[in-house]
Amino acid sequence: MEALATISKQGKQINGLFRLMETPLLWYEAYANIYANKGAITPGVDATPLDGFSEKRVTAIITRLKEGKYRFRPVRRTYVPKANGKKRPLGISSGDDKLVQEVVRSILEQIYEPIFEESSHGFRPGRSPHPALETIKLEWTAMKWLIDRDLRSYFDTSPAFVWERSANVPAPSLTKAEHGCCESLSSTTS
Repeated sequence: MEALATISKQGKQINGLFRLMETPLLWYEAYANIYANKGAITPGVDATPLDGFSEKRVTAIITRLKEGKYRFRPVRRTYVPKANGKKRPLGISSGDDKLVQEVVRSILEQIYEPIFEESSHGFRPGRSPHPALETIKLEWTAMKWLIDRDLRSYFDTSPAFVWERSANVPAPSLTKAEHGCCESLSSTTS
């Protein structure tokens, strides 16, 4: 996995990403990452919690992925109260889907994190809006105004997700996982 960062920095094409998903260690790390977030162990639509993690479960998921038989389940929809009294929709994936998503996230992070601009703050490890705001305060001195737009319900109303691929990751690499994930995100249940 560490080699991915080096290859990515060199701008070389990265192949065999789907084969990396066959590495059991990635699944154990994924489980540890998810389990550390207590909210993430909430059962999804199939009521299967993340508990019960085992080598047998990992092997079964990997086998279904390799055979092209893995299907993401619909996401269970729930609503979380916001400070302003409104509610924010939250999609809760099944335990197996969370594992697959976390393994894919960890692989893609190894590729893209080293080549992101230092000024990029969104959804990155160890980053938050606070340093982004501090950067704006210190560096955007000529700015007179800033427009803040809330794309309300964008992912609820968008008919499809657009997956943009980097030039150094060939299209077939994670296609099965991407396709299944898109299907589950576009078919949420209440």
